[in-house]
Amino acid sequence: MPVCYIAFGSNVGDRLAYILKALELLKEYGKIEKVSTIYESKPWGVEEQAPFLNGVFEFTTELDPIRLLFVLKDLEKRVGRKPRQRWGPREIDLDILLYENHIVMLSFLRVPHLYLTDRDFFLFPLLEIAPNLIHPITKAPLSEKAQSLENRLKPFACLLPP
Repeated sequence: MPVCYIAFGSNVGDRLAYILKALELLKEYGKIEKVSTIYESKPWGVEEQAPFLNGVFEFTTELDPIRLLFVLKDLEKRVGRKPRQRWGPREIDLDILLYENHIVMLSFLRVPHLYLTDRDFFLFPLLEIAPNLIHPITKAPLSEKAQSLENRLKPFACLLPP
């Protein structure tokens, strides 16, 4: 089955409970193979909001990237996400970072994620569970980009293996 990497985040209410609920619901669509440490991070984009809990998991699924995106958006609603401003507070956020070596450039989906190498809360948890990944577009090791990115993450929790 294809391997993909999905980022998760929450900064509203019981942040950890929202994350755990999303991970549980995802089991309907594939298998969670690995989960990074959950980190507390500063907001990105809109800075005047509560800190986030963020992490990344490795997921095997038969869903193609577009169908996976629709499933993730539906799961966000099922978990309790309410519509708000872009990059604002959210109960749960699920983003496809990588899907195998696929490159998807659509108006509603970019894989690899457009900000994959710019956000510490994407890159460092991803490298924690998959340290040898190569960027599908640049063909450079993601670990090289991490050397020039400030890591402002604070470890918050570790989950038991799935």
